[in-house]
Amino acid sequence: MSNKRDNIDINYLSKDFQSIKDDLLRYAKRYYPDTFKDFSTAGFGALMLDAVSYTGDMLSFYLDYQANESFLSTAIEYENVLKHGQTVGYKHQGARATHGIVTLYALIPANSNASGPDMNYAPIMKAGSTLSSTAAALFTLTSDVNFASSENEIVVAKTDSGTGEPTYYAVRAAGQVVSGENRVKDFKNLGDFVKFRKLTLPGNNVTEIISVTDSDGNQYFEVEHLSQNTIFTSIVNNDTTTNTTAPTVIKPIIVPRRFVVKRDRFATNIMFGYGSDSELKSASMVEPRDVVMDLHSKTYVTDKAFDPSNLVKSDKFGIAPANTNIRVIYRANTSQNSNAAANTITSVVGANVEFPSRTSLVTSTMAAVRASIEATNDSPIQGDVSAPNINDLRELISGAHSAQNRAVTMEDYKSLVLTMPPRFGGVKRCSIIRDIDSNLRNINIYVISEVNGYLQTTNEVLKQNIKTWLNSKRVINDSVDILDAKVVNLKVKFEVVAVSGVNTTQVLDACTRRLRQLFSSKLDVGEAFNITNIYAALNSVPQVADATWVKIEKASGTSYSSINFNVKNRTSPDGRFVRAPKNVVFEVKYPNTDIIGTVK
Repeated sequence: MSNKRDNIDINYLSKDFQSIKDDLLRYAKRYYPDTFKDFSTAGFGALMLDAVSYTGDMLSFYLDYQANESFLSTAIEYENVLKHGQTVGYKHQGARATHGIVTLYALIPANSNASGPDMNYAPIMKAGSTLSSTAAALFTLTSDVNFASSENEIVVAKTDSGTGEPTYYAVRAAGQVVSGENRVKDFKNLGDFVKFRKLTLPGNNVTEIISVTDSDGNQYFEVEHLSQNTIFTSIVNNDTTTNTTAPTVIKPIIVPRRFVVKRDRFATNIMFGYGSDSELKSASMVEPRDVVMDLHSKTYVTDKAFDPSNLVKSDKFGIAPANTNIRVIYRANTSQNSNAAANTITSVVGANVEFPSRTSLVTSTMAAVRASIEATNDSPIQGDVSAPNINDLRELISGAHSAQNRAVTMEDYKSLVLTMPPRFGGVKRCSIIRDIDSNLRNINIYVISEVNGYLQTTNEVLKQNIKTWLNSKRVINDSVDILDAKVVNLKVKFEVVAVSGVNTTQVLDACTRRLRQLFSSKLDVGEAFNITNIYAALNSVPQVADATWVKIEKASGTSYSSINFNVKNRTSPDGRFVRAPKNVVFEVKYPNTDIIGTVK
């Protein structure tokens, strides 16, 4: 005889307290009608049903919770979202810093004949000097500011009341600043060797690790991951013909002493590997050919993926400090809001100033120059300095997962070129073109630099720096050529009809000012010269009734580019724009003379 419980109908969708209890009641009434009869809310049977339902409800909750936390899109715990990001290579930045430009002023005494400032007293304000805003937020100079630079503005500040000759000149310079101040944390007596030693910095407002050194004078370098044993360093470029646009030369070096920075919601941790000093026997400069092919004793070669950031055979992830002291210099925000409105950075808190020829200068005069330094910010310094919230975090992680810190798409290459560290030089514009005639997946990168506001051919040192920088990010079977973009200088001629009764000279001046503003930003390589925008700009001038015609011509002469370019053949049939070849950038070089107009 078949048991009536052989095919029990169980609803596995019941997960909350009430639905589980209802299922248990139905089950008891159906299969235990003679033995279980106490269904009152105050009975012992109801207590047992409630206890089992409560347990089932709790188990269902934690089962759903764990399932949700297992996926990036449904996780609600900040720490769990961070862990999902770590699995796809996302590096959490935590607190962020704001960057901007400050204007610095110094009073320099006049030279012996009062023809200008005595540049021997022009100081250098060193990187690391601190400034403060009216809201007490600190900002730190990221590079030296030389008041003797030829790019600075100089005006007469003080004159002799009797002779009228200048006695002091005001020198105006500019420098880059970042929010926060430099701090020092010492970790003393680390003791015996520990694998993957971790050091924790105080506070959750750390924005950058500047340096890590031990008491023996060894320096540790920050890397993206501990298996990365190669970084890029800068060597001073002493070539006077190229060091203006490429002040340093980029070189890959091996870093056996290294660390990674791991941030969570509340702390910043520095973690080392567990290698030994035996790795120091390897050369300091990288020789990729030594690791591209590894035959060992085999008579065949396996297909090995080549990581350009991992050029040393080691599984120890770098040398870990032991029996020493570690000093960490880091930068931390000093305020919850490190933004600064225009003209609110007014105090020089810690000025690290030096004079190149101090031994031959008067001490009291140097002190007066040092005390005269003032600062302001002409433009606001703005940025989101708070750590990303959980929704922002999901988007950042998704982007990191797609990019994987590699240059794959054209946009990846362009972003990498334009974001190369400034000390290695930088280009003004670039264009990435896939060479369809190449069988080697060749990529042509057209670059152009800017010197004193004018486009100029990029020098060879800077182009080599770009190529070295891209070698650490590009797909290994991509072949990259860094080429010069060609500059075509253009002239703009126009005619407008003025509103009746207005001064035509004033109208012409307003039109040319408007066009100079339009062309103040350089066009991109391969970007068309839009004639329609010129019409729109002219018609936006209040005193202009209509822009009747606009003509674009190639500028020629000794100070212009000599590229052969036919504007007429490159103008679209409807006359709305001038097409640019993929390796050409248009420039209105001298807006004051290259924009010519008439008013009727």
